[in-house]
Amino acid sequence: MTEDGMASRVVISYPADLSDWGRRQVETPHFQAYLRKTLGQIERGEQFEEFVGVGCCGNTLDVPLRIESYDGGHMVGQDTAIEYVVREACGLRGGWQVQSEGGPTV
Repeated sequence: MTEDGMASRVVISYPADLSDWGRRQVETPHFQAYLRKTLGQIERGEQFEEFVGVGCCGNTLDVPLRIESYDGGHMVGQDTAIEYVVREACGLRGGWQVQSEGGPTV
């Protein structure tokens, strides 16, 4: 554990059926900065949903994320590195081609 209780690295998973657009959103520097500011104390296995954006026609995408592991303390801070891994699909419907066959059905 670091002296200040901060994790040096946190590994977060997202489901395999997250769209390419959704993956690009969660991997942006501004989304990672948002997570560093809002996660606070973490526990392995903790699951949460985060809003990542609005597609055309007002469709929104909330992504189910899960803490897989971390190095150091239980707190996420500004200097915590964020890494992603892919986990099993969960039936997520988040295509952004709203007006085509590839779009969400819900």
